Amino acid sequence: MTHSTPDDNSVLLVHAYLDGELDPANALGITQQMSTEPGLAAESERVKALQRAIRERLPREEAPPGLHARIEASVGGLRRQQLQPSWRALAASIVLTAVVASSSTWFMAGSQPEVTTADLLVSDHIRALMAPQPVDVASSDRHTVKPWFNGRIPESPRVVDLAKEDFPLIGGRIDVVGQTPVSTLVYRHAKHIISLTAMPAESHLELGVPPRTVNGYNVVHWIENGVSYWAISDVALKELEDFAQLFRTSPNEL
Repeated sequence: MTHSTPDDNSVLLVHAYLDGELDPANALGITQQMSTEPGLAAESERVKALQRAIRERLPREEAPPGLHARIEASVGGLRRQQLQPSWRALAASIVLTAVVASSSTWFMAGSQPEVTTADLLVSDHIRALMAPQPVDVASSDRHTVKPWFNGRIPESPRVVDLAKEDFPLIGGRIDVVGQTPVSTLVYRHAKHIISLTAMPAESHLELGVPPRTVNGYNVVHWIENGVSYWAISDVALKELEDFAQLFRTSPNEL
């Protein structure tokens, strides 16, 4: 299956739109473009999710005591200089600007919350749901899905048939976490889609214990035989845990 990939300029316009930096004409144009291009709509949802996470996990911090007064005193001192400032006043202005800028840069760089593997995989799951179909290879046959991954990732994932347990396989896709391509099997339960991603357990993307929910989606994670598994869905947490248990206890397919 072929997906159209948004160009870099359109992606940048989406980011600028969500930051409120576009004029009305450009804002209207990118809004219309997002309504017709699933890739841009998915990027918009991903950025919105990160913005919500930042707001929820990073409360606004107060400026250090006395900072405002020190800046006012410095600026006030410069204002009292002659209309033709001396080199000392100019130097003081440059130093003040550098200090404020570097402090802001440190705050923004040092205060960003860590984006976890669960965050990234939930974003991939959401993008798949917004696509015309959530798989790159559509098949309920595990012997079709497993070989499809050959040559696309270093090792094909373990695939099991859970149709009798009401978790039928509907296909698979390649997701990218960070810069690493990973395999994702896609199962269905009633009207819900379950994404099951597998990656090496020793991967640097393994960032601790994931939360139970991310942006309203349940996450179940386990490690088995050197493989890290991530099951993600909006299905009830108990049902997602049942799915994970069935997958773990099912015999190997080959």
